[in-house]
Amino acid sequence: MTHYTHKRQRQHIPGRVWLILGGLVILLVVGVIFVRNLYNTDLRPVSDNPQTQIFTVKSGSSVKSIADSLEKAHLIKSAWAFQLYIHSKEFGGNLQAGTYALAPNQSVPSIVTTLTKGKVATRLVTVLPGRRIDQVRADFINSGFTPNSVDQALQPDQYNDLPALAFKPSNVNTLEGLLWPDSFQKDPTTDPSVIIRESLVEMGQHMTPSVQAAFAAENLTTYQGIILTSMIIQEVNKPSDQPQVAQVFLSRLKSNSTLGSDVTARYGAIAAGQAPSLTYDSPYNTLIHKGLPPTPISTISASSLDAATHPASTNWLYFVTGDNGNTYFSTNLQDHQTQTQQYCHKLCGQ
Repeated sequence: MTHYTHKRQRQHIPGRVWLILGGLVILLVVGVIFVRNLYNTDLRPVSDNPQTQIFTVKSGSSVKSIADSLEKAHLIKSAWAFQLYIHSKEFGGNLQAGTYALAPNQSVPSIVTTLTKGKVATRLVTVLPGRRIDQVRADFINSGFTPNSVDQALQPDQYNDLPALAFKPSNVNTLEGLLWPDSFQKDPTTDPSVIIRESLVEMGQHMTPSVQAAFAAENLTTYQGIILTSMIIQEVNKPSDQPQVAQVFLSRLKSNSTLGSDVTARYGAIAAGQAPSLTYDSPYNTLIHKGLPPTPISTISASSLDAATHPASTNWLYFVTGDNGNTYFSTNLQDHQTQTQQYCHKLCGQ
């Protein structure tokens, strides 16, 4: 008997099928990359505008309704990206009802942090170093105080009995730069003016006779010294660089040169309700106008105050903080321009 064995023939897949499958895989990968990049882009701030606006999350609001409202208020780029971020981090049940102060220059993660940390229930209110008065206002609102109560608490006239207010010129109607950074206790019945008063008391305590004398030795009033101190903390964060920055500003004041401070120029634009700008012409733009700006530009710190009252003994006339966080000093414009071109691209808008 003859036996036949049947060999299973291997099926041949046409080349065009492989091409189609390969194309589909490539399209899938490209699509995933595109969506991922779009998602990451939509998590970024809407703009560089730091002006805050009041945003209310009502009790029982869904993630979608909050996302839609944020997008409508131009506080986020995309409602879907906000929702995806919330769900990916499993924050859906953590969004807190309340009234918040948010700004277009906050990223989605930053906004979510504000809405999920339960800041409305915190027992501590912190005045941070280097914060503009509008940022302090936002911090208080995000700690659970009503916008109206915060606005009332920031009116200077009610604190005229405090030493810190004696330094302020009578024509200045702001507490900008006069609040000492610290953390303060609060409970549900605490009025924000109580905390503002405590902060002002601490400020007065730090303006010791020796501090006032150090400013006077530089031909500065105490208020002008506070202005200088606020510029120092805004320009550089590293305490080791701050005395040299103080020396640069004091040297330029004595030589009747413009101070050339980018941070004061930006502050002037922001105070006028504009996006940060170096070209906006305001009394704060020390790139254009000589002398100190009319008021401080933020809260100060212990290190910046020490730098302002103990400036370095150097002969620098220029400085630039690079993208790497290091500050580079120079004695002439040519070296300064070279250092700027070499080290400062993103921060200097190159």
